[in-house]
Amino acid sequence: MSTAGDTPEVGDIFRQYGSAFLDAFGESTSAAQRHVLDALAACRTSALGGHVDECDECGHPRISYNSCTNRHCPKCLVSGSAEWLDARKVELLPVQYFHVVFTLPAALASLALQNKKVVYDLLFEATSKTLQEIAADPKHLGVQLGFLAILHSWGQILLHHPHIHCVVPGGGLSPDKSRWISCPGDYFLPVKVLSRLFRGKILHLLQRAFDQKRLTFHGSLEMLAEPSLFKGLIDQLYKKEWIVYSKRPFGGPEQVLKYLARYTHRVAISNRRLISIENGKVTFSWKDYADENKQRRMTLDATEFIRRFLLHVLPKGYVRIRHYGFLANRFREASLELCRKLLGVTHPPLESDEAAQEPSGDEDLGRKAEKLCPVCRKGQMVLVRELKPFETYEPGPARSDQGNSS
Repeated sequence: MSTAGDTPEVGDIFRQYGSAFLDAFGESTSAAQRHVLDALAACRTSALGGHVDECDECGHPRISYNSCTNRHCPKCLVSGSAEWLDARKVELLPVQYFHVVFTLPAALASLALQNKKVVYDLLFEATSKTLQEIAADPKHLGVQLGFLAILHSWGQILLHHPHIHCVVPGGGLSPDKSRWISCPGDYFLPVKVLSRLFRGKILHLLQRAFDQKRLTFHGSLEMLAEPSLFKGLIDQLYKKEWIVYSKRPFGGPEQVLKYLARYTHRVAISNRRLISIENGKVTFSWKDYADENKQRRMTLDATEFIRRFLLHVLPKGYVRIRHYGFLANRFREASLELCRKLLGVTHPPLESDEAAQEPSGDEDLGRKAEKLCPVCRKGQMVLVRELKPFETYEPGPARSDQGNSS
């Protein structure tokens, strides 16, 4: 139970209510979801072991427990983002960037939930082919694009809402790769054309996956295993207008990097959105996009909160950030060198130099503060002992004031 002044975390919810969740939903919980439940509950607790630091002046001890390092953990995920972001920094071009979002309709969300790897892969495929085909069309840009695609499976209230965010330079290479062709002003590609092509591609791919018996159907979806009913669903979705959302352009590389820092290494909900854990209930904040992005609060039973969080556990080893076009892994280095040459620049706009790689003043102060004893403010915290999982540590008596010794 959280109290005034506490900062609740997802791990707290899992530790307090994980057993109750398994009692209610254990039969439908996959091995991968159980692994995440266990990992986040154990994160930074004695269950994972740790180490003891001690002040070399006053003897004050500090116990630090190990992280779970699970990619679904809101505490651990952020720590892996710095190196990834540094690599993206040197890939940015001195051009305007666009943000395009491709969303799977709600009618297909349950199908995707039961067939995550297959349907998420098809979502990536339809998204990448849609962008590349329309951009290559001479009626539009007539270029080879390069872009980054990021899978998110959640909405603000943690329900299953698969969509892909694409970060796209505003232009691309001409077909013969002799020129860089820029987008005209703030205009990228027509969203209606993108929407209809995307709809056709994903529905064709889903029908093909069904014909190849790559999809499974359970519970309320069992009826869709009947070919005529599945085709009926596909036909119904062909008749609806789909929406691909093209946001206002980022502007330059600095804005792109800020966006990537916020959106790439994320999980379904961050700890900062949690407000309280009390009496079996979890309250969190969410942004209501349908009502001018107003901040609202939602309260769920803790077991329902855990159920929603675990909807977004990815298949083991699944890659949720992918590169396409001239940014595809095997072409990237040579293609970026060519793009910069055609744009008349010799280095990335945000390229790291030795000074930039040094810790900032705030980071440096933070590291010094970690080493400085929080009690006497004189000594340094030094490692004195490694702790095995579940090992307890009883600190010895505090040292007497050395200044009063005879």
